[in-house]
Amino acid sequence: MSGEKITVHVKPGSTRGPLVEEADDHLIVYVKEKAIDGKANQGVIKALSEHLGIAPSRLIVVGGAAARIKRIEIRPA
Repeated sequence: MSGEKITVHVKPGSTRGPLVEEADDHLIVYVKEKAIDGKANQGVIKALSEHLGIAPSRLIVVGGAAARIKRIEIRPA
């Protein structure tokens, strides 16, 4: 069973992070973590879970794990 998918544009190594901003058709996620060894992806999941008010375990990167544009799936509760 798949859940809703959202597109996020990640800004790793940002001094503004963690911060989530809404754009027209995607979210912009600023994270302090650099894009090394998956640290930025972990920061994105944490920031999104806090922004959306859901558990981090419900979020999974399904596309763009090594890119700044990512597809995140929100798994059903």
